[in-house]
This record gives sequence, C-alpha cells and structure tokens, in this order.
Amino acid sequence: MIAELPPAIDPETAGRFGTRPDESRVSRAAAALEGNGISVLRAASAAEAKRVVLGLIAEGSEVNHGASTSLDVAGITEEIDHSGRYEAIRPRTWSMDRQTQADEIRRLNSGPDVMLGSVHAVTETGSLMAASMGGSQLGPYVSGAGRVILVVGTQKIVSDLEEGLRRINDYAFPLEDARAQAAYGIHSAVNKVLIINREITPGRITVVFVDEVLGF
Repeated sequence: MIAELPPAIDPETAGRFGTRPDESRVSRAAAALEGNGISVLRAASAAEAKRVVLGLIAEGSEVNHGASTSLDVAGITEEIDHSGRYEAIRPRTWSMDRQTQADEIRRLNSGPDVMLGSVHAVTETGSLMAASMGGSQLGPYVSGAGRVILVVGTQKIVSDLEEGLRRINDYAFPLEDARAQAAYGIHSAVNKVLIINREITPGRITVVFVDEVLGF
C-alpha cells in the first residue's frame, strides 16, 4: 500500500479519480456491463468482496492472478495462494526457473481455469480498461482463462474511454509506479492497454463492484 499520494498526482486529479461515485453512476455502469455480456455483482466492502469471489470458485480449481492491490487488500491473494483449497498458479510459477522453464511458465500463466484481477477503469458505457507493464494478465483476460473475475472499486468508474485513459496515465500509473519501486525496486510503465467492450461467452467475465475506494 502507498501511504500518501505521489507528487505527480494533484488534489484535483485525486478527487476526480479516487472518489466513490454516486449510486446512479454505478447503476449505469453496471447495466451497461450487463448489456455487453459481462456479469456484475455488488459488494459493500473489501471483506464482502472476498466472500463473493471465493463463493464463485470451486475448491480445487486452477486459479491464477496478476499483481493486484485490490486482491491483496481484500485478502483474496492470500486465500488463493496459501489456503491449500485451490491449485494456485502464481506460487507454482514463482518457484520455477525463469531460464530453463520459461515456456512452461508462459503456458501455465496463459490459460488457467479461473483468472482473478482488476482493471483501472470502467466506463459508464460498459467497457473495461486495464493497463500493464508486461501484459501477462491481459491474455487470460481476453480469451486465455476459462473464467475471469475482476474486483473493482467503484471509484474506477469513468464517463468514457478518453477519461479512462486519463485515469490510467494521470492517477493509476503514478500510484502503481510508487508501489513497484517500494515492492520491487523498479519503475512501472503503461506499456500495454487492454479495452474489453463486450464478452461473447455468457458468464465468462464477472465484475465484482466494491462500494468503497479499493486499489488504484
């Protein structure tokens, strides 16, 4: 977690992109997502989001996730990786040799039964937007994973794709860059941006909207 906002984020930007919206805006985004083939569930808090998410995953399922502050804060990362109830991909790949087992790592990461994560913006017209430095989570989001469950604080709702890109570059990126420096000693970057406008496979993507400020 980042204790305070990086200097790159001014108070106006923080207020615009880091504040919960009113219920009418959440309802519009949720209805638009549903209309675009993306299921929506609601949770009042991060703790409730954890219960909702775990209720969607059968024990023994193969589960992967990217680095996500939303999942970490909700306690979902810890449960998936260390409870022993799931076939957790991330701890397995982290224990493998990056030089000699790179192909196996890539295949394991690319096509799990269930992919967990978040996004950086959700438009009121029902699009999901996710930015990444390396992109390992984006392939599973698009088509690699059997199911995708995204935990999203409602402060990430924006009007349209243009505002979503501003949220990514002006708000989410400085926060993620500070997190990456603190956690790994490296800078992050907005190298790849995914936009999901519609899901054609019924039930494949579920967004769990959390009615509190959660993640970046």
